[in-house]
Amino acid sequence: LRVMVQDQVESNTISFNACISACEKGSEWRVALRLFCVMSQNELESDTITWSAMISACEKGGEWEKTLQLLSRINRSEVESNTITFSAVVSACVKGGQWKEALQLLELMA
Repeated sequence: LRVMVQDQVESNTISFNACISACEKGSEWRVALRLFCVMSQNELESDTITWSAMISACEKGGEWEKTLQLLSRINRSEVESNTITFSAVVSACVKGGQWKEALQLLELMA
């Protein structure tokens, strides 16, 4: 994104999604969260890919509570969650030893 700004290329949802996904793959959930906040500050629309990548980044970082918070936010937004989104939250809860929350989410998915 820094290079895009230097080259005066306008960033958009797709470029932010790519960066957040890269952060997820690199286990950089804090950087992903900062990018997610910058999207909001720049009034860029987030989509299902944005939310799924953000939740997956937190899941990989062991941040099960953050995944639940993000899932709650997505449910209040106009963006639809999907199987990938729910699976990442369930996985984060399982990894964090939060079996009750994971089972509740699985029931919601059924």
